[in-house]
Amino acid sequence: MAAAPTPPTNDRERTAKLDELLSRTKPERVVVVTGAGISAESGIPTFRGPEGYWTVGSREYHPEDMATQVAFSNMPREVWRWYLYRKAVCNQAAPNVAHVALAKLEQALGDRFMLVTQNVDGLHLRGGSSHARTIQVHGSTDFMRATEGDDTPLPIPDRMPILGRDDPMTDEAWELLVTPDGRRTRPHILWFDECYNERLYRSDSALSAADSCDLLVVVGTSGAAAIPYHVASLALRRGAAIIDINPEPNPFSEHALERAKRGRGLWLQGSGSRWVPELVARLT
Repeated sequence: MAAAPTPPTNDRERTAKLDELLSRTKPERVVVVTGAGISAESGIPTFRGPEGYWTVGSREYHPEDMATQVAFSNMPREVWRWYLYRKAVCNQAAPNVAHVALAKLEQALGDRFMLVTQNVDGLHLRGGSSHARTIQVHGSTDFMRATEGDDTPLPIPDRMPILGRDDPMTDEAWELLVTPDGRRTRPHILWFDECYNERLYRSDSALSAADSCDLLVVVGTSGAAAIPYHVASLALRRGAAIIDINPEPNPFSEHALERAKRGRGLWLQGSGSRWVPELVARLT
């Protein structure tokens, strides 16, 4: 078996390889998968570092502990307080040039484009991407849904007070977290002990888009979550080219280097803000 090509070592080589790949493949249908890396460039912590831990009483909880149905059943106000803090952090951030560039790519390609994001911060939508072509497979911190009955996602009320990390959940804030007919709600987030589904998270639509694309672009994700991994598997199985934009090696960069043997893969080592605008300029 032939060894995988050596990845380009500088931006000039990467740009030349990018032009070569796009000239060879001439992609028509593009799926972009984004993860925490693209949001980190806007100042949003990954919440798996120190910012992700949450103290309740004398106990420290990790994100994997808080983001569960079990935790919500046991301490709903604390889980909501954590998510309202996360929402405040996300809402204070601004879309960066990579978010804006992907919105321009959607405008250029229309129905030949789909964006699948693991991020719950809403930055893609605020950067100009549409709800129709942006699949938020893990939900959104801007929405809530009823715990019983009709669970159609609803916007969290604008009059909800902004909670800092150490602010308490007041009774006034708690009473805002209900549906118009008075039912209690939960964050519209896919928790660790829950499954993907089409109705709430459009997971089947993400897989369908992957199964018909010519080019898969991965930005700022290591593939730890299930849907990005399955999206990539479907796209690669049907022969799509792959471009991975990430500063560090990861499973997607390995796929890209393997496909580079046939001129259908490229690892653009670096940030989304560095490479996404350049890629979009060439695709449009």
